[in-house]
Amino acid sequence: MKRISSILILLLLITACDDGRLTVDTIDFSDVPAQKCSDKDLIYKIKDNIMLFIEIPGTTFIEDQTLDGVPIEVPISGTVKVTYRKYASTVSANNICGAAPDVTPNLVEQWTATSGIIQITSTAIKTTNASNNSTKITGYTYNINFKNITFQKPNGSQQYDNFPFGNYTKPIANSLTFGFNQQVDKSTCSGSDKIYDFSGGEVFTLDVADFPTLFANEPTTTPRTVLINATNKLSYRLYSGVITNDYFCATTIPATPTLIQQWNAVDGIEATSGIIEVTTTTLGAGFQHTINLKKVTLKKGNSDFYLGDNYPFGTLITNP
Repeated sequence: MKRISSILILLLLITACDDGRLTVDTIDFSDVPAQKCSDKDLIYKIKDNIMLFIEIPGTTFIEDQTLDGVPIEVPISGTVKVTYRKYASTVSANNICGAAPDVTPNLVEQWTATSGIIQITSTAIKTTNASNNSTKITGYTYNINFKNITFQKPNGSQQYDNFPFGNYTKPIANSLTFGFNQQVDKSTCSGSDKIYDFSGGEVFTLDVADFPTLFANEPTTTPRTVLINATNKLSYRLYSGVITNDYFCATTIPATPTLIQQWNAVDGIEATSGIIEVTTTTLGAGFQHTINLKKVTLKKGNSDFYLGDNYPFGTLITNP
């Protein structure tokens, strides 16, 4: 009897030592980049014969930064899925991507997430131009983490309070090329104080409150300056099609092309940033106003980029 009791106790101890941790807990995906299927909304990581993937709408990965401590949160559901698989031998994207995924090698085991939250923290990827210190957003990195996720596996279930998936990187859909010709004189509409520049679907608009003072018809000895603020505005817009001069001066703004993005300049700080600078010289019977933007930052949502230490907006010709 004592012998039987000892065996039962030993079995209980062995069972207690098995806390149900999934084998995936020991797998290191840190050196494996996250990829996306080209023809479906599926983000995956593959290492040898194992894979971990997420089925999630592509619109979840917005082109904007998240605020510190405020990630995007998406509940796991019937349409948002997290799956871990183990195969008999090495696998590839062909086993999950495409209309008819490969059926070989054989699937050995699968764990499906039944609940939990997918947390996504996004950060802008920027490049810097060394000549003027301007920056450009080329894409976004999305750090993905599973919170309180429960996997259903063949022999039971397992919950993880925190399960890092890693980073997924995506280039931006519409690159801001800034293809403006800075040598071309800028325009205004009759009766309007807005100065605009356009190239293709790109538009740069400068709207100054005290237009007559900043663009006075007299040569300057020192540049005139104003700060970007609520009344002195600078905006960059990207449209779905080509913009023409008629777009700006029409009584009713045309319905097409449509606005895709708008970036507004951040308010300036005296002698520090966000400065509109104008230098005026005579030009025949008129005047040429050369406009430079000093240390201007443009922002959309939580994302921003630096226009540079000095950005030549161009020239405006006026006549007395």
